[in-house]
Amino acid sequence: MKLRRIAGALGAEIEAVDLAARLSPDAVAEIRRAFLEHQVIFFRDQPLAPAQFMAFARHMGRPIEYPFVKGIEGFAEVIEVRKLEHERQNFGGIWHSDTAYLAEPPMGSMLLAREVPPYGGDTEFASQYAAYEALSEGMRRLLDGLKAVNASSKADATRTREELTRQKEIVAEYVAEHPVVRTHPETGRKALYVNVGHTVRFSGMSEEESAPLLAFLFRHQVRPEFTCRFQWRAGSLAFWDNRCTQHNPVNDYHGHRRVMHRITLAGDKPR
Repeated sequence: MKLRRIAGALGAEIEAVDLAARLSPDAVAEIRRAFLEHQVIFFRDQPLAPAQFMAFARHMGRPIEYPFVKGIEGFAEVIEVRKLEHERQNFGGIWHSDTAYLAEPPMGSMLLAREVPPYGGDTEFASQYAAYEALSEGMRRLLDGLKAVNASSKADATRTREELTRQKEIVAEYVAEHPVVRTHPETGRKALYVNVGHTVRFSGMSEEESAPLLAFLFRHQVRPEFTCRFQWRAGSLAFWDNRCTQHNPVNDYHGHRRVMHRITLAGDKPR
C-alpha cells in the first residue's frame, strides 16, 4: 500500500490496494490511520459491485440510510447521485458538510464514480482544521462558545426536480444546533463546523444579527490554501471525514452525464 499526498492542507491518494479483496486487519487499520491524518483519501481503479462497496464501508464504519434519497435496489444504504445530460443543477452543488442539520451528522461519506463526463465534474475538499487554526486567537475565543442552528430547508435549492422525485417520504424540515467549533472525537483537534449549505444563524441570535460573521466564516473556511481538488475517473473512490472537512462538487459539465454511488457512515453528536 502506497500513499501520495495531493495538497498541503489535506488529501492523499492510496495506491496498490484492491478494495474488492478481503482486507487484513492491518490493511484496515492503515487505511483508517490515513483517513484520520489526511481527512480525505482517494483510491483509483476500484470497479466495486454494490456488495463489495458495502463490505469496504463496513470496515470503516456503520453504513446508514440517507435521510432524503432512496437507496438503489437491494442496498438501502447506497444512493445514486446523478446529473443527466439535460440537467443544469447538480446534487449538493455548494460547499457543505453532509447533513449538518441532523442531531448526529455522519462521521464520513464514500463516493464511488460509475460514469464520469469527458471533462469537469471534479470535487473540491476543504480542511476545517486548517480553517480554524488560521483564525486569530481573539476570533477563536469568540467562536469556541457559540452554537449554530442548521436546517435542511436551506439546502432545498440545491436539489433538482429529478432528485426530488426519488425522495423518500418528505420530512418538512430537520433542524439541529451544533457547536460552531467542534472537537474531533478521535483526533482531539478543533475544526470549524458551520457551512453555507445548512447553517442559518447562531443560537440565540437572529439571522440578520448572525449574517455578517457567518458571511466571513463561509468565505474564510474555503480559502484556496485550505483545499484540495480531485479529478474523477470511472472506478475512483473518495472517503472523507465529515467532522473536519467540507466538499463542493463542481458543476462545470453541462450536457454530459455523471453517475456516482454514495454510502454515508454513522456519526455522533458534535461536541
